[in-house]
Amino acid sequence: MVNHIACIKSTNTKRKKISMKWSCYTKQHGVVLVVSLIFLVALTATAVALMQNTTTDMKMSGATEMRSEAIQASVSAIDEVIFNQVTSSNTNLFTTNPATGFTETNQTVLLPGTLTGATASVQALPQNELPGDENNCSTHHKDGYDIEGLTCIYFRVDVTRTYGRNGTSVLTTRAGIQQRVRKSSGNE
Repeated sequence: MVNHIACIKSTNTKRKKISMKWSCYTKQHGVVLVVSLIFLVALTATAVALMQNTTTDMKMSGATEMRSEAIQASVSAIDEVIFNQVTSSNTNLFTTNPATGFTETNQTVLLPGTLTGATASVQALPQNELPGDENNCSTHHKDGYDIEGLTCIYFRVDVTRTYGRNGTSVLTTRAGIQQRVRKSSGNE
């Protein structure tokens, strides 16, 4: 680009002294405008990138919060299943002979009137189907002698809960229950 310099001579005759000034102006033909527009585009691109990063962070924190709520609701549903079995007037599934290996999925028995938004199932596990680390129920007293007439029974409680903005994520929580019960003719 070509810079043109124009100088103008001005005189001030209002005072007794006559003063002459030279003023020079540079014509830059829009160079400042082009440079400022480039900076403006760069700043706008930076702002847009920062806004997208913030939006992504907000989505991630929202998803983490929803997952945390789903975990808490699942644990609460497991507690609710156990509470309903222990305190209800129905037959307590946790005292049923698991040798036959049953599965209970009736939600009116397991989670009646729940507010957790979860579904549950209870599965009785015969002792021979347990993994080695779960088969540690002892019928021995802490002092080392056998407690006659006791046996262990095992149950697995599975709770499933959907979560997420569109309900597309599924969380399954599993709890194992083992308890000592008295041996009976059908429970050996």
